[in-house]
Amino acid sequence: MTVADTMTNVPAARSAPSPTGTPLVRPRRRWGVALKALNRLLNDKEDTGQVFEIMGALNGDSTARNYRRLVEETPNGGRLAYERVELEPKLMDVAWLDSFPASTVGAAYRHFVRSENLSAEGLADISRERRGRVDERHPYAWFGRRIRDSHDIWHILSGYHRDALGEACLVAFSYGQTGSLGWAVLAIGAALRPRPGARGPYLKAIWQGYRRGKAAAWLPGEDYVTLLAEPLDAARARLGITPPTFYDAIPADRRNPPSRRA
Repeated sequence: MTVADTMTNVPAARSAPSPTGTPLVRPRRRWGVALKALNRLLNDKEDTGQVFEIMGALNGDSTARNYRRLVEETPNGGRLAYERVELEPKLMDVAWLDSFPASTVGAAYRHFVRSENLSAEGLADISRERRGRVDERHPYAWFGRRIRDSHDIWHILSGYHRDALGEACLVAFSYGQTGSLGWAVLAIGAALRPRPGARGPYLKAIWQGYRRGKAAAWLPGEDYVTLLAEPLDAARARLGITPPTFYDAIPADRRNPPSRRA
């Protein structure tokens, strides 16, 4: 996984202590840390740990704000927050993934992670190395894990692949969904990378990613266990996720820019 979503940035209300007795502190934005991490990520798009550095440095109270939106503004949010299903172990359940019939969201997710040699557990392990208290027993921490673990589901729903342009479009899509500043910085950094040929088509694809994310239904409010059983085309239609036309128009062999190390 090269990019993963609002990730486990864990701000908290000042009055809400964690079960360990240590309050979860509202993070301040650390631009120096974020820009250094962005530079390292642009040199190596597979260095997923830098994504967590950027998200942790810039997201401020976005996790808390989006958690409140889940609970207060979505039909199933109260139930989802009460149940607090952890997606990581669910998505690592081989028998459960194998149960999804062809053409469903779950079948597409299964093919994606297996063909790309990815796993929800692997992504979670990277976040634990970079972000420390991601497994905290706190509602905001749970919501951060939920965003992190659904990143590859968003790949499936959005239609973006794991090439550099697909990841750039998906982080722009994620910014449209969550308003988390870290996603915006990742998208801008990707947009500024050197590209083969004219830059315009790449910028259009990334900008369309943001617009598609903004226009679609709010994915953090979805019950992913139910969603994975839906037919993929029907799920996209229900959620208002339009085709990534500008991204699809760019040939696959032109979606990865030359390494900045070269």
